[in-house]
Amino acid sequence: MTLDKNTISEDFKQIQSHICEELQKADGKGTFIRDAWERPEGGGGMTRVLTEGQVIAKGGVAFSAVHGPTPDKILKKLQLEKADFFATGVSIVIHPVSPRVPIIHMNIRYFEMSNGVYWFGGGIDLTPHYLAPEDAVFFHKALKTLCDRFDPTYYPTFKKWADDYFYLPHRQETRGIGGIFFDRLTETNEQSAENIFEFVKEVGYLFPKIYTHFMEKNAALPYGDSERAWQSLRRGRYVEFNLVWDAGTKFGLDTNGRTESILMSMPPLATWQYNQKPSEGSAEKFTVDHLKKGIDWINFSI
Repeated sequence: MTLDKNTISEDFKQIQSHICEELQKADGKGTFIRDAWERPEGGGGMTRVLTEGQVIAKGGVAFSAVHGPTPDKILKKLQLEKADFFATGVSIVIHPVSPRVPIIHMNIRYFEMSNGVYWFGGGIDLTPHYLAPEDAVFFHKALKTLCDRFDPTYYPTFKKWADDYFYLPHRQETRGIGGIFFDRLTETNEQSAENIFEFVKEVGYLFPKIYTHFMEKNAALPYGDSERAWQSLRRGRYVEFNLVWDAGTKFGLDTNGRTESILMSMPPLATWQYNQKPSEGSAEKFTVDHLKKGIDWINFSI
């Protein structure tokens, strides 16, 4: 591999800046504050957070580049031989003001060890409070178009991976309508490391195009107290996934990452209601009924 970790890290920094600029422009009110931090064991990062925007209630766009001895817990979990590690990436979660605008997450990352082991990973998924079929189609078509430019097997493979990953086993429901998820991508006979890195970067640059579309399309749609209450319940599900199942959260905490940056994915407000069940025929029930694996969103119709 001719790429080096410093080049990858610098490109990720540029992607972070680009995303923040595009989201600020689309929001029209909020501004990302910058919070630089250092990791005592090595490395650090820059977390940028926007709160109380016109469209975005809370959004975090975090960059990190950390290094040092690999914790035994990580070695065991990832089945790796003992060596030092370097990890860099950009991680994003946006919680909107309006329940008509979906929550979105994206992560792109690179991991390497001093013994030569390396890989790329990432993903992007959409969590609507209210499922709008046309939004699901738009989202998955955009992802498939990008994936197909690099490898026609990417979208079906990574889409299934997302369905399996962004899943709450204790609820037996997906976090949202999925997207793509990939991990441990390394050079093969079909793909060079440079091509994989280009794909990873393109996922990062696609993010603001997708989300500003939803901001502009849905932010002005009407909603009331009942929709806000439902939004808060769905945010609660998001919290459950991120704190119980998300591998990125666990990796950050296990490597003594910065807690505030790791938990920036939490919404500003969430609620839990005992044994809540949406009424038959409601928009809420329609949404919950489609929180399932394996839905063909490209060709979805009611």
